[in-house]
Amino acid sequence: MKHGLSLVALLLATACTATTSAPPVAVTPAPAAPAVVDTAAEDARLTAFLDAAFDAQVALSPQAQTSLGLKTNYDRLDDNTDAARQRSLALAQEQRRQMRAQFDPARLGPSARLSYRLFEEDVEDSERSFQWRWHRFPATNFSSPLGSLPVFLINQHRVDNVSDAEAYIARLRDAERALGEVAANMRHQASLGIVPPAFNFAPVRADGRRILTGAPFGEGPDSAVFADFKRKVDRLEIAQSEKDRLIASAREALTGPFRRGYEQVFAALDAIEPQARGNNGAWSLPDGAAYYAERLRAQTTTDLSADQIHRIGLDNVARIHTEMRAIQSQVGFQGTLQQFFEHIRTDAQFKYPNTDAGREQYLADARAFIAQVMEAAPRYFRRLPQAPLEVRAVEPFRQATAAVAFYNQPAPDGSRPGIYYVNLADMTQVLRPQVEAISYHEGAPGHHFQIALAQELPGLPKFRRFGGNGAYNEGWGLYAERLGKEMGFYREPISDFGRLSTELWRAIRLVVDTGIHSQRWSRERAIDYFMENGLLSRLDATKEVERYFNIPGQATSYMIGQLKFFELRDRARRELGDRFDIRDFHAAVLENGSVPLDVLEELVAAYIAERRAR
Repeated sequence: MKHGLSLVALLLATACTATTSAPPVAVTPAPAAPAVVDTAAEDARLTAFLDAAFDAQVALSPQAQTSLGLKTNYDRLDDNTDAARQRSLALAQEQRRQMRAQFDPARLGPSARLSYRLFEEDVEDSERSFQWRWHRFPATNFSSPLGSLPVFLINQHRVDNVSDAEAYIARLRDAERALGEVAANMRHQASLGIVPPAFNFAPVRADGRRILTGAPFGEGPDSAVFADFKRKVDRLEIAQSEKDRLIASAREALTGPFRRGYEQVFAALDAIEPQARGNNGAWSLPDGAAYYAERLRAQTTTDLSADQIHRIGLDNVARIHTEMRAIQSQVGFQGTLQQFFEHIRTDAQFKYPNTDAGREQYLADARAFIAQVMEAAPRYFRRLPQAPLEVRAVEPFRQATAAVAFYNQPAPDGSRPGIYYVNLADMTQVLRPQVEAISYHEGAPGHHFQIALAQELPGLPKFRRFGGNGAYNEGWGLYAERLGKEMGFYREPISDFGRLSTELWRAIRLVVDTGIHSQRWSRERAIDYFMENGLLSRLDATKEVERYFNIPGQATSYMIGQLKFFELRDRARRELGDRFDIRDFHAAVLENGSVPLDVLEELVAAYIAERRAR
């Protein structure tokens, strides 16, 4: 969950006070403007309450505590039982009850009043989604606990002393319980008639087998987790005998309870796979139509229907194709647009070598794209994130199930940077013309400028700084891709074609996601639509489509959000004329945390009103 406001708190306050005084009349003096009530103390009290509420929820999740840079419950993994989910919801409901009893929105300032409203809406969202908690697959070829657990330990569990190392070992042991709970959930889902698509099972098993490959599980180099633990322990300034003791304990934990946890998931996969009836969308699940409608509402923060989103997708596919044909003509390619797609997919000039050198070149290019954004950013943004941003390749052990590219948020205490990950498993599938746009989306000025910045905003309660709304987050990322062009980048026509191809990718998502889950498209039809209309390789198109099967509605958030950002910017530019400043617009939409699209519209309206009143 994520919402926010800071700069626009002032804008809202100014706009409100500007409309409260009565107009003068001809005979009698105008009445005095009502006194401005100082709400600072009450606002601070609400922020303290909401921060305590956030901390109480985080206290239910040891892994969330670690992600936030805390070392509380450092020796535990999350509780994955349904009872834990029920406790979390019950806590949120009790917190809402207490907030309503202790605070009157009329006595709060604009920013605090919005926090009150957004907290209520977050709890309502949790209540609506709770009934569908069993519809979400915990292990898929897109995201599996068998892969995410090692990623968590490697990237987030710091080892600064012996106690931290022992906590790491305790978490290795706790994997037996945590993964056993996941396995039990999978079996319960299957008993309800909720079975993942057939294509999930083999990749999830392979993900897990890779983690159990190598020492101490068998012959060969150290496994990823064992290598990570040994590397972290080796850096400690302690006696070698103590290092040897810790490593021996980790070996025992890995070959014992850790492995048994994985084996429980393998057994659950074996048990439920025969029940998989093929590859069908949400419509095939119990109450599938209602479930998908809820997912669209949650992901887009709108009331758009599946049919409306499908039409928006088709219209934007046609628009982007037209823009692409203009570039095709500019570079002198003779043939159809689909033939131009195939030319880019297959011509060596648009590929990196499928070598370590080729991978390093991709990383160097991505870092250079981000560096040029950082240099130009002060001309477009009032505030920049202080957290550093790194570009990294996805670790080999999770390449098969990791996305093409993604962003991991930094730790608030500075112990972990923002990370833009790229999957470089097979460089023959990577298209050079798309790297620039992807870098702007996942790195800067995209997710890093939004997610890292939100964490650093002063005065906002934690739930608004650390949460998130899909349409806002992904809409901003896609907005940032086109913003890169306005900042003077994509200097070659083929790079701009690459930008259009990634925007097209998100338009296709609207068509395909709704096609799968509402119109009952097959996996093959969805992949074919991607190949006929977009620039992705068949491998990436297949991974994309399978991702949509596993997380219904999520793919629609990108373009629905992007269209709203541009609609609001066009409105601000139209209504403000010469008073429009892109830096102020970006402050209005970024310096308030991640909010639903209707709230974003209200904040921009307040920003416009304040500028017009100057």
